[in-house]
Formats: sequence, C-alpha cells, structure tokens
Amino acid sequence: MSDDLQPLSPEEGVDRFLRHHRPSVRDTSFRNAKHRLSVFLEWCDERDIENLNDLDGRELADFVDWRRADVAPITLQKQLSSVRQALRWWADIEAVDEGLAEKLHSPDLPDGAKSKDVFLDAQRAKTALEYFDRHHYGSRDHALIALLWRTGMRRSAAQSIDVDDLEPDDHAIRVEHRPETGTTLKNGDDGNRWVYLGPKWFAVLTAYRDNPDRPRVTDDHGRQPLFTSQQGTRPTGDTIYKWVVRALHPCTYGECPHDETPRSCDARGSDGHPAQCPSARSPHAIRRGAITHHLNQETTPEIVSERMDVSLEVLYEHYDARTEREKMEVRRENLP
Repeated sequence: MSDDLQPLSPEEGVDRFLRHHRPSVRDTSFRNAKHRLSVFLEWCDERDIENLNDLDGRELADFVDWRRADVAPITLQKQLSSVRQALRWWADIEAVDEGLAEKLHSPDLPDGAKSKDVFLDAQRAKTALEYFDRHHYGSRDHALIALLWRTGMRRSAAQSIDVDDLEPDDHAIRVEHRPETGTTLKNGDDGNRWVYLGPKWFAVLTAYRDNPDRPRVTDDHGRQPLFTSQQGTRPTGDTIYKWVVRALHPCTYGECPHDETPRSCDARGSDGHPAQCPSARSPHAIRRGAITHHLNQETTPEIVSERMDVSLEVLYEHYDARTEREKMEVRRENLP
C-alpha cells in the first residue's frame, strides 16, 4: 500500500463515485452501477474492510471467488466492470493504489454462458429439504436451508436472528435491525418485520433450537443467537455462505451430476473448496429462487416485496427468474 493514500471508507467511496458518475450516464446504467456496487459493499462488510486503502490484488481475487457462486459468468463480468470503473476513479482521488483496477480479473466465459443469474430451482429445494426431513431433522443445515427457502431472507437477516425472535403463537419470526448490539439489516430500520413461517416450517426451527448438538451461546451484548458456530459465536455472513454452499451440494442428498466421486471432487472433503462445484448455490441463489417460487405460486409481487424486503423495481430487475411462459401461466390463472 502506498504511503500517499488517503483513508476512505467503502461506503463513502461508493457514495462519492456514484455522485461523480451520475451526470454522465443514463438512469438505467446508473441503477445498474448502484446495485453492483451495493454487492461490493456487502462483501466489504463481511470481510470487515473499513478502509479502501487496504484493498490489494489478493483481496480482489477473494471478492471474485465470493461472488462467482451467486451469478452466471457473464453477469459476473458485467458486475466486475462497474467495480473496476470505481477502482480507477478511487485511484485518481488517492484512495487505492494506482493500477489496482487491472488486478480485478474476470473469469473466462464458458461456451453457451447464459445471462441469467444462478438460482435454486423449486424442485432442487424440495429434494434437499426432503432429504434433511428424513435424515437430519432439526439439524443446523436443515433449519438454515428451510428458513432461507421459506422466507427468501438475506444471510445478514438470518445471522441476526436470536432465540427470542421466535414467535410460537404466530408461527413467525421477528427480523430486526440492531446495529447497537452487533447485527444489521441491509435496509436498516426499514427492514424490520415479522415473517410468517407456518407450523411445519416453524417446527423445524424449534427442533434446531432445542437440538442438543446446537451450541448455546450468549454474545457480548447478552443476546442468544439462533444460529451458532462450533466455536461458540454468532456466525459471520461468510460462515453462513459456506454452510449453505456445502449443504446444497447435490451429492449431499443424491448422485453427483458431474460424474465425480468424493475422492476426485475438488469441492468435497476437509481440504475441498465448496464453491468450485458447478452446481454450487449460495444464500443469494436461494433468495432469488425463493422469490421466483413465491411468484410462480401466485403470491402477489407486492406481498413478495414486503416479505423479502426488496423493492418492486429491484425484484423485477434482479430477482424474478421466471420464464416468459411461467409468467403467462400466472397471469392466466388470474384472468376472469
């Protein structure tokens, strides 16, 4: 890191760049850049990066790996182009090293790459949850996958849930923004809400809560997190990401679709890299799949918007993975 750099937080850096960028681009381009950089800010938050000065080539490579499991390669290329543009501007104002943008490398596009984001389809979610129902009922992985699929919530919301947030009389769960005690929601206080689970799904969470294998934890703020690590802490967002990717490996609950064995697979085992599985699915992929599934089940977009804490504009642009035929089928069922 150069001694000439001036400290700048990621949030302020993104805000400065967007103010500079706004007058020179169309509304659609600006909205795309804002969304892509919000993902970069989410990663900075998970990695506890508080100063853009600290970014280097290795950190940027980690960002690419982190994002790769969430989106298709062509989408990743587009998102990295916005981050690269911001890095060049930040270098001009002495917030990052000159030339750092050129160290943010996009992966090569495979033949036939699709432009749609990667998402968890409903049949695969059903298969995975049926496996956990039969073989690992009330386990951490069962509760986590069930919660994310049923509610479509972000991993930061799942991370923030305490044991006391379970509401048994309503079969619901409270989601709250509590920055003063260590957990935050992406949309701040606007993300506060009660989320209905229903008896079946609520029972999975209570079974996990009461599971003797779940470490009982009280954090530094006197709160008791629902999801806990074996190290006796509230899990980080990165930890939840790893739990989800590993739990949703197709060979966890069926045959490997890529003709690998546990011995030959680079994604499995204690030294494996779970995100390298071509079928890897992340918390964001579950969220997108859950939103799409709710829409296919004729839940109105307005209800999905409130339930999943996402604006209608962002929902349609980034989360609705229905085919045109599926959209027509939903419309047809609602015609007189």
